[in-house]
This record gives sequence, structure tokens and C-alpha cells, in this order.
Amino acid sequence: MKTIGTILLLFFLTVSLCSCPYSSPYKLDDSPGIYVEDVLLGKWATFVKSTRSNREEPIKLVLSKKNDTEYNICFTGYLDELKPFRVISADSISGTAFMSTLAGRQFLNINIKSSYYIAELKYEGDKLSLLPLVEHFTSKMIFNNNDLRNSVEFHYKSRVHPMLDTEFCLKDMVRVN
Repeated sequence: MKTIGTILLLFFLTVSLCSCPYSSPYKLDDSPGIYVEDVLLGKWATFVKSTRSNREEPIKLVLSKKNDTEYNICFTGYLDELKPFRVISADSISGTAFMSTLAGRQFLNINIKSSYYIAELKYEGDKLSLLPLVEHFTSKMIFNNNDLRNSVEFHYKSRVHPMLDTEFCLKDMVRVN
């Protein structure tokens, strides 16, 4: 009986760990070093498909300049999927972010409640996409910023398609007023 309970607990733990974006106390760079890109500032919007209701729900991303190298970042809209992770207050999530370049790609180090979320940032043809890494993108233990940087770099160089948390991807956002 005890082994069945252990197996069920491990199964639910695995499912819950595999269904959230990668978060860590570490970031890709020790400190922000890339200047804020003015073209990214403003309000962006897209629709995401809710896994609960199977409907498309609106999400808005607001990027503003905190200082020369950091952004203020705020997500608003349909965020019920994040309630189990206790990172939202009301209908928004706020934090700060800074840009890193790695493996020929741009990433945002998004700081929300002292946890960093790593998301690839793509800006193409007036559309913005934020593509967060999935929690289990690496099996290595991360003990510092350099370990995280090396793991992300290895991941992007060794995989045809990076392991992204598709439920939390904000693809093809367009600028709104």
C-alpha cells in the first residue's frame, strides 16, 4: 500500500514539475549589460488558449523602461492557469527584466518575486514573442549564474527544437494602445 502511494505521489509531482516554466534564483548574466531596446517598449497583446475552458483568452504584456538596462514588465489578462503557482495578485503579474544574449539568441531574465524565469525573446516583423523554457529543460543541478548560462547554451546548441513551456508561450503579440 505504501509503495502505491509513493508511486502516485511521484507521478503527480512529475506532472506538476513538467507543467510550469523554468524558475530559478539564478540568471543568465550576473548583472544587466544590454541597453533597453526602445522598439520593445509599450503594450503588446495576444490570445492564449485556456487548457481549462478550451477558449482563447486575451493576455497583455506591458514593457516600460526601469533604467538604461532594465525593463519593468507586467502581464495582465487571463491568468487563471498561474493561480496554483501563487505568483499573481488580482489579474496581473509584475516584475523586472533584463536582456541577455546567448547562443545567437536574445533572452529575457524575468524577475518575479525573487525568482528568475528565462524566456527567449523574438521580435520579427512588428510581432513580439516570449518563449519560456520548460522546468525540465536540463537534468543538471544549477548552483550559480554560470551553470545556468552553460546549461541554456548547451540546450540551444544540442537540440533541434528547444524545450519550451508551450502553455506559457506568448506568440506573435502585436502592439496595442
